[in-house]
Amino acid sequence: MLRTLAIAGLLLTSITAIPHTGASQPADIYPHIEWRVENPFRFFIDPTDTEAHRTIFLSLSDEEHDSPVLSAERKLGSRYQDGWASIVLGRTCWHADKSRHICPDGGDYINPKSHRIVAELKGIPDASFVDCTWLTAPKGIGAPRGQAVTQPCNEPVLLDVPYPNGARITVEIGGREIAATDATVTDLFIVGIGDSFASGEGNPDLPIRFSRERSVSYGAGLMTELTGYPARVGNWREIGDERFIQENARWLDQACHRSLYSHQLRAALQLSLEDPHRAVTFVGVACSGAEITDGLFLRYMGNEWVPNPPRLSQISAVAEAQCGNHRPRKVSFPEAYHFNGRVPELKGVSLVKCDAEFARKIDLLMVSIGGNDVGFSRLVANAVLTDKSMLKWLGGWLGQIEGASTAKEQLARLYWRYRALHRALQNILHIHESDRILLTAYPGLALLEDGTTVCPSGRAGMDILKDFKLDEKKALEGSVLAEHLNELMRRAAREHGWTFVESHRKEFLGRGICAGWSDAAFSTADDLRLPRKINGVWKPYNPADYRPYAPRQRWFRTPNDAFMTGNFHVPATLLQKVLQMHTSWFQLVLAATYSGAFHPTAEGQAAIADAVVKKARQVLAKYERSNEMQHGFFTDIPRFNP
Repeated sequence: MLRTLAIAGLLLTSITAIPHTGASQPADIYPHIEWRVENPFRFFIDPTDTEAHRTIFLSLSDEEHDSPVLSAERKLGSRYQDGWASIVLGRTCWHADKSRHICPDGGDYINPKSHRIVAELKGIPDASFVDCTWLTAPKGIGAPRGQAVTQPCNEPVLLDVPYPNGARITVEIGGREIAATDATVTDLFIVGIGDSFASGEGNPDLPIRFSRERSVSYGAGLMTELTGYPARVGNWREIGDERFIQENARWLDQACHRSLYSHQLRAALQLSLEDPHRAVTFVGVACSGAEITDGLFLRYMGNEWVPNPPRLSQISAVAEAQCGNHRPRKVSFPEAYHFNGRVPELKGVSLVKCDAEFARKIDLLMVSIGGNDVGFSRLVANAVLTDKSMLKWLGGWLGQIEGASTAKEQLARLYWRYRALHRALQNILHIHESDRILLTAYPGLALLEDGTTVCPSGRAGMDILKDFKLDEKKALEGSVLAEHLNELMRRAAREHGWTFVESHRKEFLGRGICAGWSDAAFSTADDLRLPRKINGVWKPYNPADYRPYAPRQRWFRTPNDAFMTGNFHVPATLLQKVLQMHTSWFQLVLAATYSGAFHPTAEGQAAIADAVVKKARQVLAKYERSNEMQHGFFTDIPRFNP
């Protein structure tokens, strides 16, 4: 005890002796407090899950900082066989059964009362030999003072800081204050809505694993024996039986195929890591297959059959989330959104709305929507299905196959749908600073490096079934339509004051569905062929060696990739009921299409996220500067410098 007091006395003497010349002193020669939010991405329940991403972010080189999400994804993809999301799944503030953002602790996720921070005392020599007492004095009337914490000065301390007012933190040694700082957490409310490109379709949080020895037959399809296919691991007997279906790929939201790999979630996560004094409250409701009408305005139940589909449309779900623990109300809008019949689906639409006095303000709204409104997925199907395929007439599951002429007609309707969406975002979600809305463009599916030519005709990446064959002419038609769609999206963003995100489209050139080369001498991830067991031997590789999240040149899932990653199947009884057929080969079609074919890989999603983050930084910086000027102060919070 006497030794500790003696050391404390020497420390205080040395601290007092530091000259104060008025010039700035190096931070390591005087006592000061450094702090960061312990779990800045509040959507993750366990702080260690967020910390894993923060650690990788801090380890990136200067060059990697130019694309931090993609750089991190590549490191994570090389590290985890099933992908990093398989570890986090089930440890988030998303309650699938209730289709709401709820944390297990039952607290108010949307409106936090406090944040836990990690604080450290710096600039103290021999800090391990003396004890420091940490004190917090919360700001605001009636805020309870925090308990005093005494521990060795070299150890970090966990403190709860009230939100939004913050607290004054002081450190004492021997009853004398040696350092103090104000700690105020900036908590951003970031929301993601949209379609399959927003949900992360094609990238299940827990992908399928395959047997090293077993193979499976899908019977005879289109006069071809469908034998020797990769078989899932597990104790199942037949394709589509109960045990087989229980081992389907797992998603954050099963009905919507919403994934932790979604570029919206990854962008929000990245923004939470770049400022040590920042936290992010993320709400994502994007759903695979959604349109502006069926999905954003009207209830859409997703593209997988589950007992607990979404309860509300996406706009209503966000409005409900905005209210936190307050009760929203349902409002009917008979005339507000159909624009004299130009959007007939929205005549008499009813939406959930949170009154402005209770609604938490949205800092950023990420949107990816429009592709399904013009039937782009059906256009893709037209480009990859042979003309004689019986799949051409199978509507409902694949959707009615359409050509470019039909899609062009839908573009005019999409213009008015964007107008309806803008009005709803203002009136229902109370977003009046329109540049906080980030509309994300779609990357090219089959463009080569020059940005004009497309993948050649062929079955590369599609040899899972003979019905699949890319038609170069139709792919080019789709590419031209995609440019028209992109121009319409840019126009809508300009007219409504939204922030348009499209820089990632250049990054996708040469990384479309026909990209299959790698710098490695042999790469299972970049091999476009589907493994088949022929005469008892797997060719070209054993399916058990396939790693769906390994880094690759190709940033789109082919039908082969989809089979090897998502492997979507339905119960045989449902197949028989819906399609009035009992043909196991059609399960193969589902496994190659409804598992996310023609959607970005995790790396592709990460590249999109980087583009979103760059735009988001600009928007946030604008309003931070505006807030600082309005209140007559400038913050000294260290920020990531892009």
